[in-house]
Amino acid sequence: MSTPKQSLFEQLAVIARALGSAARLELLDYLAQGERSVDALARLSGLSVANTSKHLQQLKAAGLVQARRDGQHVRYGLADDQVLDAVAALRGLAKTRHRAVGELLDSYLRTRDDLEPLPAVDLLERARAGLVTVIDVRPAEEYAQGHVPGALNVPLEALEDHLAALPPERDIVAYCRGPWCVLSFEAVARLRQAGFNAQRLENGLPEWRQAGWPVVKGEG
Repeated sequence: MSTPKQSLFEQLAVIARALGSAARLELLDYLAQGERSVDALARLSGLSVANTSKHLQQLKAAGLVQARRDGQHVRYGLADDQVLDAVAALRGLAKTRHRAVGELLDSYLRTRDDLEPLPAVDLLERARAGLVTVIDVRPAEEYAQGHVPGALNVPLEALEDHLAALPPERDIVAYCRGPWCVLSFEAVARLRQAGFNAQRLENGLPEWRQAGWPVVKGEG
């Protein structure tokens, strides 16, 4: 018979097992941007609808996501921002203790931009002073569910079409889904090639929201 302490560790292991899947961690990354249907998550992740649903059920059973009915569809979202804390802790542990993660970061991200990203507090001050143009390079659906005040939605695939509308005399700060999201790295690289002074935000919209900074909803 298990002791109370052993039972608690077993329940902790339920959460650990739910997080122990690359596919489920990727789904959590998408859900950190806002609610999604199973079909939408399947398209984003490249998984089948059946597989996506199975992963979501395991995350729900562990208390990491919640579901609500919206007409004929079921939409999933994070249970709360504590889930972001758990993923951030896992990311930090992997970055410092798992050599393969450090090597991947060097080859995947740092080769694209070796400059220090802009902290959120600095962005807020510079944006309020009118010193920078902020662009959100996530898809329009994610932007509508929440974005940095004053940020323009310029999805990465449409960036070149918006270059002429960006003020060349102002610095541009780009952000996306989180610290490991390549969208903002690619956006900054393209902006610099086009002659703009561009920089990344240190983290993404989920971390901005979790820190208590203002968030605006709607299409802008």
